[in-house]
Amino acid sequence: MRPENSKWHGLMKRNLPRLNRRAFLAGTGLCLIGTAAQAQMKVADLRGSIDSADLGLLPNAVDDQSAQFQNAVNRAVERGRALFLPAGTYPVSNLRLPSGTLIVGVPGRTRLVYQGGGGQLLRAEGVSNIGLTGITFDGANRAIGDFTEGLLHFIGVRTLELDNCEIAGSSKMGVVLDRCSGRVENCRISGAAEAGLRSNEAVGLRITGNTVSDCANGGIWVHRWRDGEDGTIVSGNRVERIGARYGGTGQFGNGINVFRAHGVMVSNNRIADCAFSAIRSNTGSNVQIIGNSCLRSGETGIYSEFAFQGAVISNNIVDGATTGISIANFMDGGRLSVCSGNLVRNIKEDGPYPPEVAGFGIGISAEADTALTGNVIEGAPKFGMMLGWGPYMRNISAAQNVIRDCGTGIAVTVVDGSGPAVITGNIVQGSKNGAIRGYRWLERTTGELNGASEFSNLTVEGNQIAA
Repeated sequence: MRPENSKWHGLMKRNLPRLNRRAFLAGTGLCLIGTAAQAQMKVADLRGSIDSADLGLLPNAVDDQSAQFQNAVNRAVERGRALFLPAGTYPVSNLRLPSGTLIVGVPGRTRLVYQGGGGQLLRAEGVSNIGLTGITFDGANRAIGDFTEGLLHFIGVRTLELDNCEIAGSSKMGVVLDRCSGRVENCRISGAAEAGLRSNEAVGLRITGNTVSDCANGGIWVHRWRDGEDGTIVSGNRVERIGARYGGTGQFGNGINVFRAHGVMVSNNRIADCAFSAIRSNTGSNVQIIGNSCLRSGETGIYSEFAFQGAVISNNIVDGATTGISIANFMDGGRLSVCSGNLVRNIKEDGPYPPEVAGFGIGISAEADTALTGNVIEGAPKFGMMLGWGPYMRNISAAQNVIRDCGTGIAVTVVDGSGPAVITGNIVQGSKNGAIRGYRWLERTTGELNGASEFSNLTVEGNQIAA
């Protein structure tokens, strides 16, 4: 047994190593400013951080602190240390981050406030290993210079880590990433006058667990200047209240927008109250749109359009839109998709602009080389499903779907020149204008097609029709 006497305690006390207060707090997890801040302080201490005050950068200064902040960043990088920013406000602008920058703040309490003057808050270009954690970047709605598109702009950054940060009040985009790799995770982006976050030509990027809200033109954009493999993962985000300040017919106002980017995965996001689409993929081949919740979209809930080849749209909920899911533009090369296991409901006929082409009020529409299987559609006032448009239909299979309380259950094009379609094993209930009908453009031209068909390119059989 351990001797319990004063002599033993004296020997132990003399032989204990001396601990500084910060190391002790980091090791024990004792912190008086909350668990989130505690975790960030532990990260900073374990990596041997430098307190910004030791480099002459103090919080809550009245004057612009850009020079002091830049010096503190540079000195920390030179020493191979993280820079720890205590809680408070730091008025700054036009900061440049060198390779190896690691800045750690107290979440919600360390605020970098942009001072305006036609510049931007922060930029990193042609560097690597940039980490920003637990910092609020406040654009204060001040003017950003013409040389950049965002409050924070990262160009050609290898291994960027933007974690548990807040980006608010940008007069342009919140965060712009050009040819970057790394991750944007657990951040909150709000109040951007354009898109919340835009990535161009990513190289292994992950956008996960963020909240993007109240942005005027877009939520999360995954774009490329030219068609190409991108592979960005957009998963587990909340995107809410996205406007279309610049108007148009779908270029703006989308929660998650993929443009010319191939191999993108959009999964398990919750997207609500977007002026146009919850998820819109334009010329995005091999895109996967899986397990998302899309609520109250102002136009099409989920769109795969124009010159794409390959789309999987599965297990999503679309509740509230003018068209639930659209797989379109075979005329421009849009083809090859799987649309399965989706729930589409509460579709409306009033859209954000005068109706074009087939108009609004459609549950699911598809044109070419597509399998539509196991979807459930309820309450589409025009068509539950629309197969093809004019002569633009080829190799459509609509099987084992449930369609109820729609205008026409399934509308299939019978315009000359349209290709094959198989409509089999579906349940169609409560359709007001027919269960399965042939259309020439928007003109209904056949009776019920369930059974023998006069059109050699159509197989329509084994469907259950109920009043």
